[in-house]
Amino acid sequence: MALPYSSRRSPVICRSGCVACSQPLAAEVGLQVLKSGGNAADAAVAVAAALNVTEPCSTGIGGDCFCLFYNAHTKTVQGLNGSGRCPQALSLERLSSEGFSLGHPLPPRHAHTVTVPGAAAGWVDTVERFGSGKLSLSELLQPAIALAEDGFPVAPVTAHFWSNGSPDLLKPSNRHGGDMLLNGHAPKAGDIMKMPHLANTFRSLASHGKAGFYEGQVAEAIVACLKENGGAMTLDDLRTHRSTFDEPIRTRYRDIDVWEIPPNGQGITALVALNILEGFDFKDTPHNSVEYLHKLIEAMQLSFADSWWFTADPTKVSVPVEGLLSKDYASTRRQLMSTDKCLPAYERGQPFTSSDTVYFTVVDAHGNACSFINSNYMGFGSALVPERCGFTLQNRGANFSLDPTHPNALAPGKRSYHTIIPGMATRADTGQLFSSFGVMGGFMQPQGHVQVLLNMLEYGMNPQEALDVPRFCIIPPPKNVPGVEQQKGGCVALEEGIDDKTIAGLKALGHNVEGPVVGHKRSLFGRGQIVTLLHPSERSCEGVEQVWWAGSDGRADGLAIGY
Repeated sequence: MALPYSSRRSPVICRSGCVACSQPLAAEVGLQVLKSGGNAADAAVAVAAALNVTEPCSTGIGGDCFCLFYNAHTKTVQGLNGSGRCPQALSLERLSSEGFSLGHPLPPRHAHTVTVPGAAAGWVDTVERFGSGKLSLSELLQPAIALAEDGFPVAPVTAHFWSNGSPDLLKPSNRHGGDMLLNGHAPKAGDIMKMPHLANTFRSLASHGKAGFYEGQVAEAIVACLKENGGAMTLDDLRTHRSTFDEPIRTRYRDIDVWEIPPNGQGITALVALNILEGFDFKDTPHNSVEYLHKLIEAMQLSFADSWWFTADPTKVSVPVEGLLSKDYASTRRQLMSTDKCLPAYERGQPFTSSDTVYFTVVDAHGNACSFINSNYMGFGSALVPERCGFTLQNRGANFSLDPTHPNALAPGKRSYHTIIPGMATRADTGQLFSSFGVMGGFMQPQGHVQVLLNMLEYGMNPQEALDVPRFCIIPPPKNVPGVEQQKGGCVALEEGIDDKTIAGLKALGHNVEGPVVGHKRSLFGRGQIVTLLHPSERSCEGVEQVWWAGSDGRADGLAIGY
């Protein structure tokens, strides 16, 4: 199925509550939770579970999650880190003894790339810490259980990526991969897919809380599956897993405070780039012109050069967040930029992988917002399926460095560099919500955050317009990947809709440009969701306290829906 670049979708405008996500059935689940008295956090967890059913090639309970929650009463932003840790029995020394090293890295779906799945605990903790208290976890999971047990029609974009990931599910070593297929094949668009094993996993979580996943039958199946494939995870690794409630990091861009999860997440990449870009005046710069894209690309290259080194587990290494986010540091980085040529290729980096994650956002009638992201990492992740569980295990450990001198070096009990990042923006003067937003997709994510924010803040686009316009994606050169020629520089991919004159102009500045990228390959540029709060002073209507404006990315199957 071709995906031509085109859009004429109005923003969804509503008063009470709104859900924006990549799958219509999951969006409807979230809306029903809001109408039943749940708040934004309650609905977000219900959506996360429903997306596990309807889009398992992107997300699931075998993966990780992060969220930012805006409390409208206190006007505060709080963060949850639902990422897992490296098994205690896995180390660089063990990998070396098994023949893996910096020069001979792990295959990206090896059992050793599976860190403890953090999503299940993240869902429970989100409801307990941020939820309304009006709906139980069992009630929130029930719609997903029904979808899994009764079946659901598969959406077109999901069907495409399900098919792409099916060969990994069919490997002989993956004994239970067929549980994720329909009669031995990936379901096609419109096929009814049932997932009874996943329904039972959800029931276990609903009945027993975190112990229903991290202990007992599910935990035993995870450990057995990984051991069978050469992994090192133990029941104790699962039993001792905990989410953390991390203080979000932020920077001020113009009159907006932008919030991200701190390292081990890569949200700092977006904040460093925004600090650099704040020093420019875009008033007379046409959107997606050569001048505009050149500045954004250079700012992102500089921010990645830092974050690829400093995005690591702060409980294991020192991460200089405050220094990286200072305005003085941004000024020194800005001085490296030139208007007539591109920067030399950055020296640091790691293999770029596109990713099929889900990002979604929910707002409620009280003004609360939950910015939530959940992922397996590389599509189905490791594609390993524990017996009678109905989900795949993520492969987040693929983002560890095997360089023992690197802050992100693999180590027991350590969290890896994490690509998935939810975003939030508030008004600097009042603390009121401006936007709950995100753009999923591996290392595209901070690039997407910067682009959609500037679309709204500098060019006055509504959320849907901000998502619709074409984007760029910096792809770094591969590092230490066997069989891949090592190049000095990476490239900048440009999406269909950026004109030939602009592409030629960027090439003239020295950028290694690829594009225009078309069809399903446009997944490279991520898929986003945005909800903004428009206040009475900013529009002609009067007498309404709050109006939500929402957009959903046309690069996915989803929509925004409100009431």
